[in-house]
Amino acid sequence: MDLQDAARAWQTDGFVILPGFIPADELKSAVGELDLLFPSADGFHDGTDPRRERFLGDEFAGIDTLPFASTELSLLAVNHRVLTLAATLLGTDDIHIYAAEAWAKYTGACDYDQDMHRDYLNHTVLVPSTTPGCRQVEMFVFLNDVPEELGPPHLVSRRHTADLPAVPNWFLRPGQEGTSRFSDDSGSPELYGAEVTGAGPAGTVIAFEPGTFHRGTQLTAPRGARFSMHLGFRPSTLHWGQRVAWAARSFTSEWVDLVGSATARQLQAFGFPPPGHPYWTPETLAGMALRYPRLDLSPWRTVG
Repeated sequence: MDLQDAARAWQTDGFVILPGFIPADELKSAVGELDLLFPSADGFHDGTDPRRERFLGDEFAGIDTLPFASTELSLLAVNHRVLTLAATLLGTDDIHIYAAEAWAKYTGACDYDQDMHRDYLNHTVLVPSTTPGCRQVEMFVFLNDVPEELGPPHLVSRRHTADLPAVPNWFLRPGQEGTSRFSDDSGSPELYGAEVTGAGPAGTVIAFEPGTFHRGTQLTAPRGARFSMHLGFRPSTLHWGQRVAWAARSFTSEWVDLVGSATARQLQAFGFPPPGHPYWTPETLAGMALRYPRLDLSPWRTVG
């Protein structure tokens, strides 16, 4: 599927699944540093990794947020293919990444089977929109092969959900009870019956909107582990789509390492002004050289 076909599918269904979108050679360096963040499958299941206890009992305990201990993993969040995909889907090259998480899940660590839901309650202060220029895109990126028994997300096409109101947000499985106005406990058999699997090989990217119904599923493979990333992108002018403020983390050594290794295009996705912007003056360039000693400032020194 080429990117224009992907954009059409995303606009029609609210998601698109791109198997093996990131080639193995572009994943290799990041995957090779996963042990800086998470236990291996063997380390978890054999109990030999002291970090094991962290992942027990809470499906969200396996999340780390950028900047990661691995610079290569941080750079993967703004891989050139990922940025091009986000720009194509959003219809603009001026995009910002507003969320980047790495996520480890292990068979038996906890219950990963989620209710059907949308993500807009923690990705925007408004509600999702299909208006051009007002859309956001989330992505799941698989760092290892994720067959059905390793808990891929399941998603529902907008064809089945376009007429559903913004509230409720969660449509609970049969037998679950909701206590919030954002929950519907009718069982929603039509939604669960229409879901499709996002299973795919390493490098698969699933791009979806915050308004797309989806859910996480259970890991059942013996001694299984699933490693993935969860990313969020928006047009730079879409200020109501938010999850993380990068400045709050920009004093860490991991952030400094990321900045020193990233390209100008990658840094623009984090909010750096592009080359030629009036922000770039002798004063600010001198300051940036002090703050980020490894950053090559030549792209911003060149004014066309």
